[in-house]
Amino acid sequence: MNVSSKKEFAEIEIDRIIEMAWEDRTPFDAIKFQFGLREADVKALMKKELKFSSYKLWRKRVENCNTKHSAKRVEGIDRFKCKLQRAITNNKISKR
Repeated sequence: MNVSSKKEFAEIEIDRIIEMAWEDRTPFDAIKFQFGLREADVKALMKKELKFSSYKLWRKRVENCNTKHSAKRVEGIDRFKCKLQRAITNNKISKR
């Protein structure tokens, strides 16, 4: 699936995808698991939704971030969420 295949996301879902993409500790695998978007699809969505200067800043940040790509992560980190975080339901993080 890619963004051009016209999978429609609600505005709140797009906001959440953008938020997850900006977070350093959220890998692209988590976005794929939750929304079905590959890394290339996330990049296309970010390019479409952000101002060009913001997109460039984000791309530079992602390229230098070892935690965004599961293969580059420190060994032993194989989860999408903090151990203290209970569950993610409907894109809302449960409070402790």
